[in-house]
Amino acid sequence: MQKIQIPTFIRVLFVLLLIITIVFILILGKKLLVPLMLAGLLSMLLTPMCEKLEKWKVPETLSAFLSLLSGIVIVGAIIMLVIIQIKGVSQDLGNVGERVDEFFSNIDHFFSTNLGMHIGLENGINKEQIVNVLQSGNQSMPQFLLSAIGSLTGLVLTPVFIFFMLIYRRHLANFLVQLFASRNQREVKREVLHIRKMVQGYIIGLLKVMAILAVLNTGALYVLGIKHALFFGLFAAILNIIPYLGPFLGAILPFSYAMLTSESSFSPFIIIILFTIIQLVESNFLTPKIVGSNVNLNAFITLLGLLLGGAIWGIAGMILIIPSLAILRRIFELSDSTRSFAFLLAEEKNNIFTKKKLR
Repeated sequence: MQKIQIPTFIRVLFVLLLIITIVFILILGKKLLVPLMLAGLLSMLLTPMCEKLEKWKVPETLSAFLSLLSGIVIVGAIIMLVIIQIKGVSQDLGNVGERVDEFFSNIDHFFSTNLGMHIGLENGINKEQIVNVLQSGNQSMPQFLLSAIGSLTGLVLTPVFIFFMLIYRRHLANFLVQLFASRNQREVKREVLHIRKMVQGYIIGLLKVMAILAVLNTGALYVLGIKHALFFGLFAAILNIIPYLGPFLGAILPFSYAMLTSESSFSPFIIIILFTIIQLVESNFLTPKIVGSNVNLNAFITLLGLLLGGAIWGIAGMILIIPSLAILRRIFELSDSTRSFAFLLAEEKNNIFTKKKLR
């Protein structure tokens, strides 16, 4: 039978059409797909606890419920801790008007004295406006959580999805086995187990790194005498879940707060220096040692994924894109026809980003 040769430009058009269709579906189905994917990752994290309870003869449904409840309690405790800290920060931000006027007045004096330029800040600025901007930037952790998940509906659907995924986890694993029926079933089951352990290792390692960063950030801010050091340290550690951009955003908030409230002009810049040192320790020691090569994605794909995830799903996309790409890489490795895509996503051992680690 003679094969039909499809011209290259037609195949390229088909690929572009497929990409446009996928992006359209992702945007259109955000309210459903974001909690579904988030639930998938968290259910993998809670699976060991669920299996442990089942070994103790606890019924399957009750094991899933208890595992879900324990996760909700832990997340709720962290959110309540941050909310308590936010109340104190908001109260202090309401009393920094004079400090704001003084700060910008000094800037105007510097320009007028040394450069002969008047930038119109001799009387300060609209202090109510800047305070409102700062307060709206960190109103509450629930609002941050809602923006990450997508909506209040997503916040409700996520635990429901987690509950059902814990109950039907074996059924979903068997579905993947049947999806790759041409391969050895044991091998596919082993790969499914490997994907689950990979996601567990990534999330647990990320949580460990965040806990260490919270201690280091809080300690550095406490030594500098910055009020609400616990809130700023914890918030910066949570933002570290977003690669590359998170650490920068985490340092901006305490820098701005210190700039407006600290009596010393050097404290804000010392914060930047200390946060930079902590970030260097995290990126060169903590993350490679604790998280390891669980995701094994190259730097270009990671950055591109963050930009695309942020453009499509916002904060939620930036958080979910890395483990999702890691799962896709493992799935692509199951088939010879898609193994080249797995190679595209994976990190090589001899590039400039990994050469330093191999020495």
